[in-house]
Amino acid sequence: MGKSKEIKKSEEEKKEAKEILEDKKAENSKRGKSNRTKGQKFEAKVRQDLEAMGWCVDKWTNTVDYEKNKVAPAKRKYNPFLKVLSIGTGFPDFICFKRTEGKNYDVIGIEVKGNGYLDQTEKGMCFWLLENKIFSRILIAKKSKQPKEIEYLDFSTMYTRRKGEDETKTIKINSDNKKQQ
Repeated sequence: MGKSKEIKKSEEEKKEAKEILEDKKAENSKRGKSNRTKGQKFEAKVRQDLEAMGWCVDKWTNTVDYEKNKVAPAKRKYNPFLKVLSIGTGFPDFICFKRTEGKNYDVIGIEVKGNGYLDQTEKGMCFWLLENKIFSRILIAKKSKQPKEIEYLDFSTMYTRRKGEDETKTIKINSDNKKQQ
């Protein structure tokens, strides 16, 4: 009889563990959904902000193909629940351009990140895009500490700092297309 009680206990423990795991999965699913929604909302806010400053903004649908060493169209992501292909999978998120002097244009890439940090592959793509002169500069849009404000960090100054420099430079883009630091 001792073995049957132990078997029942282990079965009950397995059921409890399964229920806990299912609860965690449901919680993570809700968190992921809300984070995606917040990210899309922040992207729309950044786009609106740039357009208000006079930039012409479009969604960038390309990415870096290291094997072919060129910019290639980004693969679309399939959502099996909605049965649709999503378009916005390029890196960086936006391409912006504005006429400077005469017939010249300033072309920049904008990557939208809530916290302002890029992972290793994103950093590599930024370096490649700048070295191959696809963009004149790449800015990282992040949420500011002040509510309803957006900070634009210059990728070059943020990731090519010399030893001894602690602060990253925040770039503010005004309507005259001049950098303020």
